[in-house]
Amino acid sequence: MPSQVDICNLALANLGDSATVASIDPPEGSAQAEHCARFYPIALATMLETHDWSFSTRRGALTAAPSNPSSTWSYAYVLPAGIIRPIAVLNPAAGDDYSEAFTNGMGGNYTPQPYVTEALADGTKILLTNQADAVLRYSTTVTDTAKFTPLFVEALVSLLEAKLAGPVIKGEPGRAASKAALQAHAYWVAKAKASDGGSRNVTPEAAVGWLSAR
Repeated sequence: MPSQVDICNLALANLGDSATVASIDPPEGSAQAEHCARFYPIALATMLETHDWSFSTRRGALTAAPSNPSSTWSYAYVLPAGIIRPIAVLNPAAGDDYSEAFTNGMGGNYTPQPYVTEALADGTKILLTNQADAVLRYSTTVTDTAKFTPLFVEALVSLLEAKLAGPVIKGEPGRAASKAALQAHAYWVAKAKASDGGSRNVTPEAAVGWLSAR
């Protein structure tokens, strides 16, 4: 997959800028590299927050927080480093976001479990829930471009192009180029989401034990 420099150069090329950058971390010294160093992280963070991409989805057991500030929720956990947002709080026996396996022939306990996120006084981000030994499925920050899908790259390029248009072209032509890039971005991000949606196919277990035994 393209590197972050390749992505920047693709965005610049789409704007008709013949310059290419060799490094944005640190920026090599050109105006284009400075612009890319400023806007690439913003564009990437926006893309990652737009959707729970399969390549940026993780699952893991949570660590108990040093304190529980709530009298409503039974458990407080520290949120993982780099988390963008929680997707589902699961019982450790749950295989998916919908339901656990049926027990005693009487049906399962459905997941995901309710939760809220807050912060302790020292800034530690925590998750509050009533689930013991909670497992969290969550979206996390990914900067390795080798993990990106081709359609994600197309959407990221067009979003970065929209952000670069003003500084690179300037004035009304720059605003027009930014608007056109955002229209392209809407197309590519929709395609990327649709493609990524095919990576998950889970249906809830709706039957109860006595019915499934018939």
